[in-house]
Amino acid sequence: MFGLGTPELIIILLIAFLIFGSKKLPEIGAGLGKALGSFKKGLGEVEEAQTDLKKSLPVVKEITEVKETLAKAKDITGILGK
Repeated sequence: MFGLGTPELIIILLIAFLIFGSKKLPEIGAGLGKALGSFKKGLGEVEEAQTDLKKSLPVVKEITEVKETLAKAKDITGILGK
């Protein structure tokens, strides 16, 4: 997790406790959790829209098929070359 070990996390939590106090920390944590959940949901929607767009555009679909065919051809030439 970002290269932070247990001692670093404890120090960060202590500093946050001193700055915000014990009453504000749960609220901040809940808000941060909601923000991360919302971000992940939005990211999933963007990926889904990208997939739908690729499927719906004929040119993109053709390019994808050509790429797959080239990849298969490279695999076959690699096998035959051995």
